[in-house]
Order: sequence, then structure tokens, then C-alpha cells
Amino acid sequence: MPLPRGKKSTATAGSKVPKLSAANAENQAEGPQVKRSSSPPHGAPKKRTAFIDITNAHKVHISLPSRKKESVKKTNSSSVSSKNQIPGEFDIDSENSDNCSMCPEYAKDIFDYLKQREEKFVLCNYMSKQPSLNAEMRAILIDWLVEVQENFELYHETLYLAVKMTDHYLSLTPVHREMLQLVGSTAMLIASKFEERCPPSVDDFLYICDDAYKREDLISMEASILQTLSFDINIPIPYRFLRRYAKCVNAAMDTLTLARYFCELSLMDMDLIPERGSLLASACLLMALVTKELGGWTPILQFHSGYQMSDLAPVIKKLYLMLAAPPDDKLRAVRNKYSHK
Repeated sequence: MPLPRGKKSTATAGSKVPKLSAANAENQAEGPQVKRSSSPPHGAPKKRTAFIDITNAHKVHISLPSRKKESVKKTNSSSVSSKNQIPGEFDIDSENSDNCSMCPEYAKDIFDYLKQREEKFVLCNYMSKQPSLNAEMRAILIDWLVEVQENFELYHETLYLAVKMTDHYLSLTPVHREMLQLVGSTAMLIASKFEERCPPSVDDFLYICDDAYKREDLISMEASILQTLSFDINIPIPYRFLRRYAKCVNAAMDTLTLARYFCELSLMDMDLIPERGSLLASACLLMALVTKELGGWTPILQFHSGYQMSDLAPVIKKLYLMLAAPPDDKLRAVRNKYSHK
């Protein structure tokens, strides 16, 4: 921590700061004039690096990579691409080869891994295990979480992860209706810590709950959710897959936004809870492409998603029934959010 200007630094209690005499101060000002003995004091440990004794360092030849590093990089990149066996017409990551933050060498492996992890987080309609809750109460909670995400200007990933954690917690723990908002706000707090650069504080979440809960309640619920989920909160969410698959067809922003709208509306539908995130994202994107008359399920989408048209048909039917149902005037957060020009 830098010291404020005009103040002298003072040694804290117990710190070993050597005192300087007047002679030592002069010697430091003029520079070292006397060569110190290289022999260690009696009882001192032997000097060595982590792997090599520094007294023998001159006998060890260390080869540096110098300019060969660039060629190694290219070789590794090509070997990874050949390992994944991605055909040239299906390669959507090579254009980002100069952007290390996009992880072009591992992008396909990352999403394949997330797709495998979905098997661990498959849910069913758990509302029968909640004697004091129903689907309408859950939909009201999700509608409120959408407003929270918009007011705090949080990432879309934060909202989806909060909803996933809420569903997994409710599928394992009976919750009274008076504590449902506490579960949702705490899940949003945990998701913010996981996804955001600057997550809102505990006091912020207490404020948006209109001080209905105390600080101890929020912290206790946070511990309960994490313990119930065994601290495994890296749950695959459909929003990540949606962005990936939209890139496969170079979807314009209006098409991607329409698919996002379908996907975010699905968060409030209990019938879509059992669907895997990758499958739901694929169905939402296909509906957006068909709505915009931009084609259907292309081979490149089938390659990266792993789904065929027959796999998407049941989910698309559920999405269509959700959109065809009359809108609830009480649940307008998602519609208002996507109604802006």
C-alpha cells in the first residue's frame, strides 16, 4: 500500500527492520565500498535455487527457446486442429487465431466438455416436492430476477446461472413460500460472484428485497445453497451455447436477439426445465432462423451442436406452445426488456 505524501513510513510492531547508524547511512549514500565475504555465517542454510545449487550454476548449461517459440506455437496450433479433426468448412475459430482470449485452439473442446457436463445437471419437474410452492410462484420469482439483472446491469450469464442454481436448490430442499425470494436473490448473489467483474454487494441485494431479510439470513442461505449443490456451481447454461451456435451461421444481432428472447422466456416455463441447455439453445436459434426466413438446421449447426432436426422437434413444439399462450400481464419483465429498439 503506497504511503501518503509527506509522511514517513513507520515500522509495525514485530517487523524486522534493521536500524541504520550514521556511518551505515553514509555508506549507503555513497555506494558499497567494501566487498563482503561470500562465506555464510555459522549455522546459516546453504544457498540454492529451487532446483540447482547456485554455487554450481556456472556448470549448468541452460538452453533458452529464443526465436524458436513462434514456430512451436504454429506447430501446436496445427496439431490441436488436427487432433479435433474439424473440417475446414466447419471451422469457426480459425479467424480468431490471433486473439488468445477467444481460445481458438480449445473452443470446440470447451463446448464439448460443457455438453458432457449437462448430464450431471439434468432436472425434472420438482414442484411436487415443494408443498408450499407452485409453478406460478416460481415464474413470479424469475420475472423479478430479470428486473434485478436489468437494474444492476448484470451479464445475461449471471441471470441464467442464478435461475439454474435456484432450480437445483429447490429440487433438493423444501422451501417455504416466504423464503422463495431469499433463495432467488441469494442465487443471484452467488452467480454475480462467479460471473461478474464487480458483483453487487450483500447490502445491494438486501435493498432490492426491501429489507425483508437480514444480512445473517442472506449469508446463511448462501452457505446452504453452496453446501446443497456441493459447491459445484459451474452449471452449463443455454445462453453460452446460443452464442456459440449463432456464430456458426454468422447470425446478425437482430436474429440473435430474437433467439435470446425465446430463450429467456423459457426460463419461466416449468415444462422446459428438464431440457438440456445446449438442446434448448439449438431450438431457440432454429426458431429465430425460421422466423427470419434465414434457412433451417444446416450441417455446420449439426456438427457443432451434435443435434439433428429430429432432436429439436419436441423442444420446438414446447416453445411454440409457450409463445402461443396468452401473455400474463403480471409477468412482463422479459417482454419489456426486449421491447426496446
